[in-house]
Amino acid sequence: MTVSMTGFAARKGQGAGYTWAWDIRSVNGKGLDLRLRLPDWIDGLELALRAELSRALQRGNVSLSLKVARDGLADGAEGLRLNPTALAAVLSALTQIEDAAMAAGVTLGQPTGADVLGVRGVLDATSADADTAPLRAALLADLPLLLTDFQAMRAAEGAALNSVIATQLSRIADLTAQADAEATARRDSAPATLRDALAKVLANAEAVDETRLAQELALIAVKNDVTEELDRLRAHTEAARSLLTEPAQVGRKFDFLMQEFMREANTLCSKSQSLRLTRIGLDLKTVIDQMREQVQNVE
Repeated sequence: MTVSMTGFAARKGQGAGYTWAWDIRSVNGKGLDLRLRLPDWIDGLELALRAELSRALQRGNVSLSLKVARDGLADGAEGLRLNPTALAAVLSALTQIEDAAMAAGVTLGQPTGADVLGVRGVLDATSADADTAPLRAALLADLPLLLTDFQAMRAAEGAALNSVIATQLSRIADLTAQADAEATARRDSAPATLRDALAKVLANAEAVDETRLAQELALIAVKNDVTEELDRLRAHTEAARSLLTEPAQVGRKFDFLMQEFMREANTLCSKSQSLRLTRIGLDLKTVIDQMREQVQNVE
């Protein structure tokens, strides 16, 4: 069934001496765009998560965040320690800056300890344990539970999309039937209308090339005939209904089909030659555009 690219899930877990909190959310996108915010001290975690997410998801802008804390410590406080080399480099740079400022007669405010700690690299967020493999394994074992909740929400959103799109397809089918009825009614009066137009042309023409006249009449008949457009609209409607029942990802197929829907509606309007048929064509374009907005969320 239809799956939406919009979803959200959150989960907390515990293991290997740590607690953690996941947060995953997604919106529509042309392809699969993964944005991960992870502790950088867990070796190999990002690569493994990207592989798992790529297997589970096909499309969408997906954001995944993970916060990890050692049991008994505040969130994010695990393993924080000073980097002596970076600290020495920062202090040395401050000394040089102060000396240069004094030589130039410039007075600087004294930096605080928080200012120094805020310099990137002074604090390492590296785990105190050298081996993060057990934690990585625990996190990867917990990931499927998060993805189950996430996919369940995307499926629920997809079911709602399915209902909305099905209703819009019914409306398109109804408008196509109305257009067919109007085109049939117009077809009955077309010969008389064409004869009147031809009589006016002949009355104001000194000489008429009969071959050219036949060609022009044939061209007018083709331009006024909307049978093919209506047949294609019906075919596109059935194709879209079929996509709604497919288990695979159908978003890209739907995107292409929406272009075809709109092309036929535009042609119908250009060939209408009647106010009522034009109005039906405009109503079709409105419904198709509304459906296109919904389809953009289908995975």
